[in-house]
This record gives sequence, C-alpha cells and structure tokens, in this order.
Amino acid sequence: MHYTNGNYEAFVNADKPADIEKKSAYIIGAGLAGLATAVFLIRDGQMPGKKIHILEELSVPGGSMDGIYSVQRNSYIIRGGREMEPHFETLWDLFRSIPSLEVPGASVLDEFYRLNRKDPCYAKTRVIQNRGEALPTDGQLLLTPKAVKEIVDLVLTPEEKLQDVKINEVFDKEFFQSNFWLYWCTMFAFEPWASAMEMRRYLMRFIQHVGTLKNLSSLRFTKFNQYESLILPMVKFLKDHEVQFHQETTVDNIIVNRSGDDKLATKIEMKVAGEPQNIELTPNDLVFVTNGSITESTTYGDNDHPAPIDHPLGASWQLWKNLAAQDSDFGHPEKFCEQIPNANWTMSATITFKNNDIVPFIEKVNKKDPHSGSIVTSGPTTIKDSNWLLGYSISRQPHFHQQKPNELIVWLYGLFSDKGGNYVKKTMPECTGIELCEEWLYHMGVPENDIPAMAKAATTIPAHMPYITSYFMPRSLGDRPLVVPKHSKNLAFIGNFAETPRDTVFTTEYSVRTAMEAVYTLLDIDRGVPEVFASAFDVRLMMNAMYYLNDQKKLTELDLPLSQKLLVKEGLKKVKGTYIEELLKEYRLI
Repeated sequence: MHYTNGNYEAFVNADKPADIEKKSAYIIGAGLAGLATAVFLIRDGQMPGKKIHILEELSVPGGSMDGIYSVQRNSYIIRGGREMEPHFETLWDLFRSIPSLEVPGASVLDEFYRLNRKDPCYAKTRVIQNRGEALPTDGQLLLTPKAVKEIVDLVLTPEEKLQDVKINEVFDKEFFQSNFWLYWCTMFAFEPWASAMEMRRYLMRFIQHVGTLKNLSSLRFTKFNQYESLILPMVKFLKDHEVQFHQETTVDNIIVNRSGDDKLATKIEMKVAGEPQNIELTPNDLVFVTNGSITESTTYGDNDHPAPIDHPLGASWQLWKNLAAQDSDFGHPEKFCEQIPNANWTMSATITFKNNDIVPFIEKVNKKDPHSGSIVTSGPTTIKDSNWLLGYSISRQPHFHQQKPNELIVWLYGLFSDKGGNYVKKTMPECTGIELCEEWLYHMGVPENDIPAMAKAATTIPAHMPYITSYFMPRSLGDRPLVVPKHSKNLAFIGNFAETPRDTVFTTEYSVRTAMEAVYTLLDIDRGVPEVFASAFDVRLMMNAMYYLNDQKKLTELDLPLSQKLLVKEGLKKVKGTYIEELLKEYRLI
C-alpha cells in the first residue's frame, strides 16, 4: 500500500488481485468504515459480493452515522452528525462510485456537490450569549501573541514528545479564554483534558479553516440526515452486489495464531441472536475489525425520563479487549474506554417541534427561516454563557424523508454535561427530555412564562453516550493498533480507533481512509491511497492562517517586542521585489 497525490493514479482502475476468487472477507461492524471496506473490496479488489460478510450487533447498519424515526418513542432520533469538507480525499473517492438514491444517473458525490453549490454553508450567527444575543466579538479570534506562539510550538512538537499529554498542559489560561478555543472546541468537540497529540493533528489537518471558524463556510452537509443520505445508498449498492449482511450478530473474539512473526486469524467466536457460533478461518479469509465505538452502550430517555446512565462495557469494546489480550500490537483499549473524565460531552438530544412557536426565535438568532429548505445553522451555534457550553444544530428541513411539513428538528449537545444548567438546575444526565428542551429555550430568549408549555408540546429524546469523546482520550504511540499490524496476514483494524498517520479521528474521512488502507494492504492493490490533504505544507495556507490567527493584522501591526518588530522590518526589506513579497501581499500580511 502506498500514498499518492494528484490525478495520475486517482483515475486508475486497479488490476485484479491474485487469487481473488479464492478469498472471502468478514467485516466486523456495519458502520461507515465497515461498509466502505466492502465497497473497496468490490470496486478495487474485484471480490464477488456474495463472498463478503458483514457482521453487525445491531438490527440496522450505519453505526454512529444514524438517523431514525422511533415508532416506540413516536419521535425522530439523531445522535449527531459528522462535519465534512472538500478535502476528505478518500471519502469522495468512495462516494463517486455509489449511485444516488435521489438523483437518477448521479453518484452520491454528484448529488452532494450540486446541493452544496446551490445552498452553501454560511453561519450568520456562530456564538450567542445573554439569552439569544450575538457575541459582540464574534468573528475575532482574540488570541494573544503568547497563545499564537503556543499554537506554533505545539505544531512544531513531534508526536513522540506528546504521548499522554493533555491540551491544558501545553496551553495557558490566555488560550482557553480566546474565541479561537471557543470556536475550535465546539466545532470539533475538544475538551481541555483531551489529547494534545490529537489537537496537534487537527491544527495541521485543518489549518485551511482558520479563516472560516466564525462562519463555518468551509463545511458541507447532506440533504437529509447522514443515515438516509450516505448509509442507505451504500447499503443498496452492497446488497445489489449480493454482500451478505448478518444483523444481531455479536462477535466476542477473534482467535489469532502466531507462526514465527506471522499473525493469522483462525477463528471468529460470535453469537447470532444470542446463540453461540464459530467461523473457522483459512489464510484466504480476510478479517476487518471495527474496534471500539463512540456510540456503544447508548441509552435513551423521553420527555418525562432521563436517559439511563448505567451500561455494560459493550460488545465492540470487549472484542477489542479480547484481541488486545492476545498481542500488544493490537492496541490498548483501556486507554479509551476507562477513566473518562466527568467533565465531558456525554449527552445529546433530538427535539421535534410540531408547531411554529419556536420559529421566530430561531429567525431572530440565526437570521434564517428554518422551513426555507436551506441549511439553517451550517454547523453548531454555541451558547457561550451556558453552564453546559450548550450548542445546537439545525440542518436542512425536512431532515428526514418522512418528516411532516409542520415538524422542525433541532439537535442539542453540551460539552460540560456534569454541571448544573442555567435554567434547569441539574446536570445534563439528570434531565428529562422536557428539561433539556427548557434549558435550550431559555438560552434562545423564549419568555420564561412560555417555556414550560413550549417544551411540553415538543418531543425531546435525550441520548446518553458514555464513550462519545473517547477518540480524544490522551494516548501514547501504539495505543491504537496499526490498520494492518506488523506481520498480520489476514487481519486488519478499521475505523477511528485504528492508527493511520497524519489524519484526524472523529471524521468520516478517517473511517473511510482506514478501510481503503486495510483493503489495499491485504489484497496488495496497485493503486495509491490518496494522501491526507497537505494543508500544513502549503505556504499559502500557512500565510492565510497567520493572517486570521492574528485577527487580520498585517505583520507590521503585530503586538511584538521591539526586537522582534525590528526583525520583521528587516525581513520585509530583504524580500522586497521578490515572489515572497507578492505572496505576502496576496495574503494580506503586508
């Protein structure tokens, strides 16, 4: 497996791998990574679909990319949505090959591209406070020179020196008081205790978005929820190719034998509808494991009941623990699923409004008609003075195919769910659906006398997700297993708890990248995997980031010590009349 860039290999159809007719595949987990693995096996590996088996513990595919109408609760449920952007290289490589269910003759990528060209993201309000007022400094990053230096220092620090280091161990108080951190943490779900190593990757991966943190114009979203817009087209594609889906199938362990250095998966131990079964494996049987899950053990409440917080470990975590017990190369799951800090994001909620009482408040805050069919918040709107650091997102409506014209869906989350609310004096896990809705209505500026009736008329489903921030747990090198561990002959790890260099977890791109790397490695496919977008190596993007990190100041306007100001002045003299001067002018630094 090798990386590539440009279009030399991008349009290549790979040769048929040797002996592909003799091979079969078993994919553990039907999330995005598992489904993408199956697509790449068919498209690039030319494996017959009927020889591909997807084993999934739930009754539906999709994993964390869900969106359902719950008949039991008479309500819609979304646990979250992944943000996407143009430089998700493997994601768009995947979806160029999946036919759209909406537009005849088009791919999912075609449909997605046209939609976002016609209705681009642009948040007119990114942060509010004081019950619906726009933040006066919205748009300014407010980073001090010291904080900017800390960002640069982190980027320049090798990962080897950031093992088990937390974000709040590399940044001082000034940084956490900036709007940059407010935008950054609420867009990507970082907590102060999270991994500094992962923060560094994000800074390098998304440096091109520094100038759009306020308006979120760099993001792209699907027409409907991601389950209906992305997962269902993939499932149809795979079923059309006769891929075998095995739902309600829990994999307990995969037995891996060693012969010298070689590692070979020889047996899958599982339960189907509760009944134990085994699959004996040969060297021609490939196994792709989704290890761990951020939405494992999710519980739900309703208008009158909080979501239960007690839960078992969960099958995906136990499987990873059983694998890791066999070989240290298979990672250390306990680093991610144990001792998660209390001050974290564990709760989200889906609110379904069935009348238009909330519409004037949304229009006042977000400056958009939520029933216009256009995307409303374009990502998260953050409530700065919320004790929970509450955020909400309103996507294009309808958000579900079957959604009624009078229905409006709002998704909530809070990064500090262990604190009491401002209106409801409880922690988020203690709140019923009505109470979570009341807290949000309060911050939206709804008169307090009207809040109880409006919340009761809506349907709010709380979701407790104990592992939702586990991707960001402080970690060391080796805590996540390599996509294909050293000397592994037929076993690969896929998803956001597998390790691939430079890319960032908690993204759809990471899921698809690990799937592509796993398939291309085990089948020795002669086509390059598109490399991670090289944002941190593009001097133009670095200059653009410098301009915005310093709140759109020119180099001569920076708040620097006199000695550094003199150095800047002398440096500008030396580049006068050169191409460097042209670039500095183009990116508004002089």
